[in-house]
Parts: sequence; C-alpha cells; structure tokens
Amino acid sequence: MLSLFQRKRVPSAAGAAAPTPSSEPPKGLLRPQPAAALLATPRRQKLLEHIWQRTSLSRRQFATLYLTPLERYAELVQQFPASEAHHHAYPGGMLDHGLEIVAYALKLRQSHLLPAGTTPEAQAAQAEAWTAGTAYAALLHDIGKIAVDLHVEYDDGTVWHPWHGPLRRPYRFRYRKDREYRLHSAATGLLYARLLDRDIFDWLSDYPDLWAALLYVLAGQHEHAGKLGELVVQADQASVAQELGGDPGKALAAPRHALQRKLLDGLRYLLKEEFKLNQPQASDGWLTQDALWLVSKTVSDKLRAHLLAQGIDGIPSSNTAVFNVLQDNGIALATPDGKAIWKATVTSDAGWSHSFTFLKLSPAAIWDPADRPASFAGRVLVDQEEQEEPVPQAPVEPEAPGVEHAAAAPAVLPAAPMTADKDVAALFDLLDVTPTPSTLPIASEPEVGTDVGVEADPVPMPSTALSATVSHTAAQERTEPSGTHFMAWLRQCIQMRKLIINDAKALVHTVDGTAYLVSPGVFQRYVQEHPRVATLARPDKLEGWQWVQKRFEKLGLHRKQPSGLNIWTCEVTGPRKSRRLHGYLLTDPQTLFQEVPPNNPHLRLADETARREDSDLADRHGRQE
Repeated sequence: MLSLFQRKRVPSAAGAAAPTPSSEPPKGLLRPQPAAALLATPRRQKLLEHIWQRTSLSRRQFATLYLTPLERYAELVQQFPASEAHHHAYPGGMLDHGLEIVAYALKLRQSHLLPAGTTPEAQAAQAEAWTAGTAYAALLHDIGKIAVDLHVEYDDGTVWHPWHGPLRRPYRFRYRKDREYRLHSAATGLLYARLLDRDIFDWLSDYPDLWAALLYVLAGQHEHAGKLGELVVQADQASVAQELGGDPGKALAAPRHALQRKLLDGLRYLLKEEFKLNQPQASDGWLTQDALWLVSKTVSDKLRAHLLAQGIDGIPSSNTAVFNVLQDNGIALATPDGKAIWKATVTSDAGWSHSFTFLKLSPAAIWDPADRPASFAGRVLVDQEEQEEPVPQAPVEPEAPGVEHAAAAPAVLPAAPMTADKDVAALFDLLDVTPTPSTLPIASEPEVGTDVGVEADPVPMPSTALSATVSHTAAQERTEPSGTHFMAWLRQCIQMRKLIINDAKALVHTVDGTAYLVSPGVFQRYVQEHPRVATLARPDKLEGWQWVQKRFEKLGLHRKQPSGLNIWTCEVTGPRKSRRLHGYLLTDPQTLFQEVPPNNPHLRLADETARREDSDLADRHGRQE
C-alpha cells in the first residue's frame, strides 16, 4: 500500500485534455466542463473536504486514492441528473449524489471494524483498504445509468457512449423511453475500470474478503456483499432522503431493508383491516389475476397515517416521494417508462367504468397463495397515452436553425433546488462538518443544533408493543377527529415515545414549568396521521391543521398572554444557532405528562418586546376569537 502512495500522481487522460470553453455552445446543447470547474462549487468543495477528513491520509495520498477517481467520475457524468423524475433530478444531480453517497458511506464506515471476525491486528492492517473500497463501491454503484438510461449525442448527431471516454464537444441528452429500470446495476461493470487505476485494483485484490464484496456491489448484488453492501445501501438511502426532504439521519441508523419491511407490513395490515377491494365504485383497489391495483392517493395517505401511528416517522410528506420510495424498494411495479404511477380504467361486469391513477403491486408480495382473495370479475385496462415530444433541457432555448435531431432532445429536468443553503447546512450537521460563512450562506431560518435536545433518541418499540398499537390504531381511527381526540392522541404519543419531547426538532417541549406545543407543527403531524381531517375542514375553507387548532383552542386548556393572544414565542438557543418557535402553553402540564419533565434549558419565553414584534405572526396562529 505504501508503494502505491509513493507513486507520482498521473493526471487522468480526461484531465490532461479537458475541454476549454471558447465560445457559447449552440442553442439546446451543453458544453462539457473539466473536473476542476465541475467540482469548484462551495458545496462540492465541502463534500470533498469531508471525504478527506474521513480517510486519515495526507493530501498527496488522498489525491492518489480518492481525488483522481472523483475527478474522473465528475468528467464522465458532467451535467447528467441522477434520475429523470425522482431524487437529484436536476442538471448535475448525478455528481452531487455521487459525492454525497461517498461522504455518507465513509461516515458509516467509521462505526465498523472490518473485516468482521478477524483479529484487531488484521483489521488495523486492512483498515485503509476497506475505507477506500467503501468509497469506490459507493461512488460507482449508479454509474451504469449513464450507459443504459441515457441517449447522449454530439451536435452532429454522433452518439456518445461513456466507454468512449469523457465528452469532448457540446452535447445533448435525453432519457431512453425503452430503458429497463434495473439494468443500470448490471451495467456498472462497463465503466468502473475507467475510474480506478490498475494499481488500485492490484492493491484491493490482495484482500480477498474486500475484493469479493466490492465485486458483488459493482455487479449490483448487494445482498451478497455483506457489510460493504449494507453500507452502500444505507448511504444511498441517506443521500436520497436528504434530497427528497426526508431524514437522512434515520436512513443512516436504519437496519438493512427495514424500510422495505415496514412498508410491506403496513400495506398488508391495511389490506387486511381497512382497504376495500373489488367494490363497485367506492373501492380502494382492484385485484386482478396478475396484479393488485391500488388507488394511488388513497394508499399513500393511509399508509403514511398508519406508519406514523406506529411511531415510524421520516416518511415523506409528499405523495410523489412516497410513490418513489415504494418503487425504489421494489414494492410498486414500474410503468414501461420507469414511473410509479399507472393510469388505468376499471370496468365491472355490470357495465360500470371509471379511470383512476394506480400503484401496481405483485399479489405475491402481499398474500400467500392460500390467503389470496378472489380476483375482480371485471377488467382493469391500462390507458394508452400519446407519446409526448421531449422538450429541451436547460438552457431552455430553441435549437439553432439547421439542427434537426429532435429525437435526441435533452431531458426535461427541474433546476437544482432553491433551498440548497438550508439543505447544505443540514447535510454537514449530519456529517459533523461545521460550515463556514464563506462557503455556506446562512439560511433564513437555520435549524437548531442537535445540542438543543435533552433527551436521548427514542428506544425502539418492542414487537409486542407494536402489535398492541396496531389494534389500538384501528379503534382510534374509528373515533371522529376533534379537539378532545387530538389531546388524547398527543398524550398517548408522548407516553409511548412516538413523539419525543425537548429534542432539537420536537413538537412538544417543557417551558416555564408546563407543556409547550409547537404550532403549526404539532397540528400538522396529527393531520398526517388522520387524513379524514382534510374532509372535515373543507366546508370551513380551512387547512386541516387550522381546523384542528381551532378545536383545540375551544377546549380552553391553554394559557393566554396578558394581551389576550393565544400564541407564545420562545427563544431557542444552541451552540452556534438560534431561532424562535411559536406555540401554545398548557395551563396544566399534567394534561399531557404523568410526571412533568424539567424545563428544556435551551428554550425560554421571549420578553414583551419580542412578543410585540411577533404579535402579527401570533395573530395568524390563533388570536382569541
């Protein structure tokens, strides 16, 4: 290994002849950029810094083992997205996802002594090889997408393939309509020799356990790759969760396949206890001979509510994100163009017909053959839609006259998220890297550091408690939402530790000797678990959380300010950040707590000046009627 470190770093072929922009590319085309330019953004520089910090190598050694492959990866993926319409679906998303997953994987690697089952001396001797192998496995796990999912061509119509080497001239790309959803895992083998040197392969192949695990990951067979496969899967889930607005910390902590199991268990429970199948008109889904068709919005709302009721948070609040999670975990079957949502028309044998948007599942994933219900007597026919013409990607301008390659028009992609500053701060908080003002602008509402909390992470609920909760939830759902029901739900969530108090992102704190309910967050959480609230709120032309909030206020359980306002402002202070919360103070803390916890030392009621400054905001949260 030391001899490898001492070799003079040879610039990659891609870097030696990197294209230099001399003029604006023709309209509708993208100009390839060198690695230095692609990696120069503050966010990507901080990710590279984090990756280096996790390796314990000198800068020279890091350049040989890590920076060179990362630069080659950047020049190969250029401005390609990581997906067409799911995570990192924006120009440059593939590069961002690659750097993020390496950073997450190396953070996870630090918690494991590898290879497992060997002596401490052997683990110490192999430590750097396993660290590098983890980074390579994470970086390359999706590289096959650019070989099989994308059609890329130069301005003269010449098709580019990634085994040709980095792009040299202005290019356009589009997603292939006929692509096979999971083929990219098998295509990784076409490309990894373009990113890793022969000397790196020689080095890693000296460690049989690592070498076998790495080859399995690069072949897309994570289930045979042992701990290395688990690290890559968890790091991938964390990067996806961060981009989709979920909780990457929970993705890092979750056991392998835990989410998939929870989703399947939730669907099986709902199909057994709540969903109605094969009903005329008022049905949640239809079971045909070869597929289970579930109405997409119904399954998303009820599955999210059920999982939250079990204390499983971190579930995306967006239906689209839930659909993609189901698809990514192999539960929802993809359409021919790789999407999760199907459009189909149900026709009963009595002549009734209606069109819906569906999730399509395999019946075998839900029922054993002996337990499978009877199939629908009618038909479910997939709607045949006209093929849409692709629209050019950014820069979104018409092609120059004479350029007639419409079949290869670039894919339609959203721009990079505009909330990047806040997302970056959350990412580096998780990775234990302190952002600096020069690279990470302060978000308008920074998150409070994790030091705010005074309680530990929630203890996993025993399986017996989960079983009891399932039966309780079924009875609870039959209770009409109301202010009283909201308080009973909140009390039970706290007692069963489904809602953690006094944590950095908690919805309930103890302040001034009583309970403090964060508004509107605590009411929004209730609505997520009880989708029926939206229906009840519609006649009043209110959002669901506002409907619940008004019914809570009518109970008269909260303490009012001397000015008559219902809402109190709290100052939250952390080691580096501060912000304000708005919420309700209960008159009697034992309305929620059997034993009142100590006050959260990081929260204090704002003074009268601050209260007056916030009076307009407090008004919107609930002035006394």
